[in-house]
Amino acid sequence: MPSVVAGDKRRPSMSGRIQNAFTRLKAKGQAGVIAYLTAGYPTLEGTASLIRAAIEGGAALIELGIPFSDPLADGATHQRSSAEALRQGTTLSHCLQVAREVRDVYEEVPLVLMGYYNTMLSYGLERLARDAAEAGVDGFIPVDLPPEEAGAFLNATRPKGLVLIFLVAPTSTDDRLEAIARAAGGFIYCVSLAGVTGARADLPDHLSSFLQRVRAHTPLPLAVGFGISRRDHVEAVARLAQAAVVGSALTDVIAHAEMKDAPRAVQEFIADLVGTQEGRK
Repeated sequence: MPSVVAGDKRRPSMSGRIQNAFTRLKAKGQAGVIAYLTAGYPTLEGTASLIRAAIEGGAALIELGIPFSDPLADGATHQRSSAEALRQGTTLSHCLQVAREVRDVYEEVPLVLMGYYNTMLSYGLERLARDAAEAGVDGFIPVDLPPEEAGAFLNATRPKGLVLIFLVAPTSTDDRLEAIARAAGGFIYCVSLAGVTGARADLPDHLSSFLQRVRAHTPLPLAVGFGISRRDHVEAVARLAQAAVVGSALTDVIAHAEMKDAPRAVQEFIADLVGTQEGRK
């Protein structure tokens, strides 16, 4: 498989919708809330309505999770949502159909597919890039794909205007951050701690120094995920980065709501997270 060229210093690629979203946020002096929802949870038919509710609540960007049977980075909440989605037969093709439904209503909100590389590779990279672009997807977050092995996916997605978004962690070395920065597009997903997804009471003390280290390697927007569950978390992230990702806490909101009430619960939860933020200028 082709690898990323070590000396590649090309300008980081940006989907137009992603770039425009972060430009709007900067103009408002805000950090964005990125909402993660598992496709097919709690039902495939209801996924698009939950995404629409998150957008109406103020989500700046949507991550649509591709359910997978053997997740490595997901905690119990996302494991359960993924297992239920798979039980209902949700596939990557279904995820693309959900993306089409959302894009038909919202032309400007960025939408990225997040999941494990095996599912994407099995679909076929060229086919996936073509179908995703046609569905209005802006890029992918292949959670377990290292940049050294991302060449084939980059070659398939870049001509279609799609970006690959990579994860970095507090344990990432400076050499590792540099390699990821060369391959990444859209934004950098900064994992706030060494662990799996899941709502937590407090953000880690090392977050500021970690993000400063990432910033030294890339001009791309930084999004912080893993553990975001409250407005004060979002406000803290807004002083350090350009977006906060909420996933497990949002999935818990859905899990505890009656089916008919879930869209309203999602909208209200996201609206509360967005609140009034003092973002980076």
